[in-house]
Amino acid sequence: MFEGPLQRLIDELSRLPGVGKKSAQRMAFHLLGVEKADALRLSTAIADMREQLGICQRCFNVTAGEECSICRDLKREVTLLCVVERAQDIAVIERSQEFRGRYHVLGGAISPIGGVGPSQLHIAELGKRVIDEKIEELILATNPTVEGDVTAMYIAREMKPLGVRVTRLAMGLPVGGDLDYADELTLGRALTGRLEL
Repeated sequence: MFEGPLQRLIDELSRLPGVGKKSAQRMAFHLLGVEKADALRLSTAIADMREQLGICQRCFNVTAGEECSICRDLKREVTLLCVVERAQDIAVIERSQEFRGRYHVLGGAISPIGGVGPSQLHIAELGKRVIDEKIEELILATNPTVEGDVTAMYIAREMKPLGVRVTRLAMGLPVGGDLDYADELTLGRALTGRLEL
């Protein structure tokens, strides 16, 4: 529809998650209208990210070295491990400022329909870490979806024989939420995971 380079950019932008053809077109025309230096800064940032970043050898987080900054942080509680599906989940937990342990990134969740089994995730490496690093507690912070629940149950079953305490994030009503807007599943989980006062 547009000249070659512009259409290629629109096509590539539309492959990004959550970006449709119209949004990609708006972004492409925005980049066409900005100073050349601004557009080049974006392309350099993308190229640098791909060249300079890799995966942490220990926890599978994103890193510029062999180990990520969290794994290298000696102030972290080394016997407490939070298991997440994706590296970006770490930022969400870190923003809470409530967790001071380390992480383990699975690289997804078990999904038979999607063709993802336990062997495609970093579950074997998790078991090795539990033993080698003498982990005392695993906090399973998988998403509250069918796949996340299946993954959490599988990990709990595999790790319990190793003598590690396995816990799961509490689920239920959000702070400031109204019962009128809670769906049955959320309300059910809130009732099941209730705390004593």
